[in-house]
Amino acid sequence: MKIAVVGIGYVGLSLSTLLSQKNNVYALDVIPKKVEEINKRISPIQDEYIEKYFEEKDLNLTATLDYKEAFEGAEFIIISTPTSYDSEKDYFDTSSVEDIIQKVKSMNIDTTMVVKSTIPVGFIKAMKEKYNIDNIIFSPEFLREGKALYDNLYPSRIIVGEKSERAERFANLLKENCLKEDVIIKYMDSTEAEAVKLFANTYLALRVAYFNELDTYAETKGLNTKDIIDGICLDPRIGNHYNNPSFGFGGYCLPKDTKQLKVNYKDVPENLISAIVESNRTRKHYIAQTIIDKKPKIVGIYRLTMKSDSDNYRDSAVLDVINLLKRNKVEILIYEPLIKEMKFNNCEVIKNFAVFCEKSNIIIANRWNKGLNKYKEKIYTRDVYGEE
Repeated sequence: MKIAVVGIGYVGLSLSTLLSQKNNVYALDVIPKKVEEINKRISPIQDEYIEKYFEEKDLNLTATLDYKEAFEGAEFIIISTPTSYDSEKDYFDTSSVEDIIQKVKSMNIDTTMVVKSTIPVGFIKAMKEKYNIDNIIFSPEFLREGKALYDNLYPSRIIVGEKSERAERFANLLKENCLKEDVIIKYMDSTEAEAVKLFANTYLALRVAYFNELDTYAETKGLNTKDIIDGICLDPRIGNHYNNPSFGFGGYCLPKDTKQLKVNYKDVPENLISAIVESNRTRKHYIAQTIIDKKPKIVGIYRLTMKSDSDNYRDSAVLDVINLLKRNKVEILIYEPLIKEMKFNNCEVIKNFAVFCEKSNIIIANRWNKGLNKYKEKIYTRDVYGEE
């Protein structure tokens, strides 16, 4: 069948790659360079499995800038455009999703739209009423940056926000293209599916915040963080996973999703959701103050990305740490191979790793890398497991 996928980010490109193994997929984006690269089978994002599939698989995948070309004759239109949290409006900016809804409506086609973008609780219901449509459902995604296609090939679960024949067709479409056997599929109403996405990511943020606060306590009291975490996580109810301290949670999803869920609680009693958002802010202030207390002349920032297999540093926790250090007149150097310019946020970008390390009095690294071993005495990190 023909399928259109709108938005060629981690979600959209991984789905386009997955589904184009057995279907005719049109990937729509507004950036010409992305479209050109995909049609040449060059991945515009860093993802090992996407790159592998581009090289080895015969994919029926066409990227385009023309929405009419993408939508005409498609059985499903998957919307995976970015939705950012608007701090001024205190709400998700869902304009990119609505733009696609309007385009589909203007074409007078009844193709089923499947929203994969993260949206507020109640969004699908509101869109049906606002545009007087019924051909739209929500299906949350649960993907990791840099491992998006892998997570589509081996999904933890498939959730579709509707109990209908078309929802089953879409779920089976995902299932028949993945490699995992016995995939759990769950059908529910759209509003419940929207809540699943926000609550799942907020729980992950809670877990990050918990172990970060544990680490703050241990470092402040001179205790061994790793020993404490190891002892706690031997309890099978807690589990030995997602427990490595960091400078805070960041990236595409956790910061905005926790804030959005907090807004959804505006008329509901809560303490915990607000505390998760505040805990992340407190952690970054603690990290920055710890560095300031060491009175360094020059602080080196080793990588802005959250992890080594990602090419994204949007909303990275270390960006807030940098701003806090700058407010205290600390000189900052940055080593980030993804940045082509010589300046970032008015900080000097050093291209040569050895020069960067030699110039820095302290090097702060959210995650350890074996290349840092030579400069171990300069490194400040809260990565106690040396994992990604």
